[in-house]
Amino acid sequence: MKIREQWKHALALLGATTPVRRHAGDPGTGRREETAQRKTVALPSVLAPYSFPSRALPKPTPANLRKFAETPVVRRAINLIKDRVASMDWQVRLKRDHDPEKVAFAAKRARVLRLALEFPNASDSFRTLIEQAIEDALVGGFGAIEMELTGDPAQPFELWPVDGATIRIDPKWDGSPESVRFAQATGLAGSDSVIPLQDNQLIYVRMNPRSYTPFGLGPLEVAFETVNSFLSAHRFAGKLASNAVVQYALWLNETTPAQHERLIRWWQDEIEGTGRVPLLSTEQKPEVLRFAAGTDADLRLTWQEFLIRMVANAFSLPPVLLGLEQDVNRSTAAELLDEAFHSAIVPLARLIAEHLTRDLFAKRLGWPEFEFVFNDLDSNDEMQEVEMQTALLAAGVLTVNEVRAMRGLAPLPDPAANTAIKKEDNVTTSITNQEFQG
Repeated sequence: MKIREQWKHALALLGATTPVRRHAGDPGTGRREETAQRKTVALPSVLAPYSFPSRALPKPTPANLRKFAETPVVRRAINLIKDRVASMDWQVRLKRDHDPEKVAFAAKRARVLRLALEFPNASDSFRTLIEQAIEDALVGGFGAIEMELTGDPAQPFELWPVDGATIRIDPKWDGSPESVRFAQATGLAGSDSVIPLQDNQLIYVRMNPRSYTPFGLGPLEVAFETVNSFLSAHRFAGKLASNAVVQYALWLNETTPAQHERLIRWWQDEIEGTGRVPLLSTEQKPEVLRFAAGTDADLRLTWQEFLIRMVANAFSLPPVLLGLEQDVNRSTAAELLDEAFHSAIVPLARLIAEHLTRDLFAKRLGWPEFEFVFNDLDSNDEMQEVEMQTALLAAGVLTVNEVRAMRGLAPLPDPAANTAIKKEDNVTTSITNQEFQG
């Protein structure tokens, strides 16, 4: 009975005769009427500042988190994680507990899902879409993607990136996918100020989820005070290095106020900024009072290095990736890079894959037998992965097609079919030779 229902559902989705709408870069010239309508606003922060009524809970995120994300150290940490995840190879496949022979149109539906993800909407590719969600997740722990069905069997859904800072969460959600769980604050007046969204209409990526709040916690939120202190120390060091902050004073003993004012005017008019050698003729030698050591220690470079290490810890990255290389050698560099891959990149990539599998495939589309996976998460060393797969093949644990599926490749054709084709080719060749000789 279950197989029959799957067949009916797959035939309804794949057997329609609606023309296929093609995105830019997708071959074909067919067009169809738009059926997927976006509900969220693309750039609500451009319209007006965020204002939150009391109907739902806004995320209490500092407004300058976005500004901190544009500083060099934080941007380096975000790009290390975001670019690595977004550039990974990925695939859509059946879950391991489903038999391909019992799932209706399994191969064709997998191709449809991959094509829809490669062209999620008219203006984005998969990488540009996922980069925006990862950026928001790392900055504030609120990566968001809207999902809408199209009714087109060749493009069953469309996805749009959403500014996660505008998303509010209803704490009294009843747990049903068709119930309103989220709302977007657009900043507009009147009834358009809040756009309600059902649970199966929005992918909401929470990093570091906690039980006492419905919101996640982004790495930049963890490093908020650290980044603020680093920027303050960096500005002070910049002013000090450019001589904007004077760390000494000139003391003249037993001078009258008139002589004092005359010396100041002379110094400002004749000496300051000219590069000339000042000549002083006084009864007593002037004394220079220094307020600091006059060395690089005044720049607080050690304190800035410590703050950079704290930022790296917040993003689960080794400090060497943020430019601190003095305590790294050849024996520890490889270990640190491997630690960064498994502590910062793999958890976020698996979180994104689980959301696409659960929220998009299962909840929104109704195809729970498929899953989204990244191909490069099992091992960071390509040779180590090849050796492991070769050993499993030799032991009979995996087949060639299973290994090809792990690497995102299509299965090889049936060997029996290949043998039959070769026999037919040999027979055809022998007949042709006989005819040629005759």
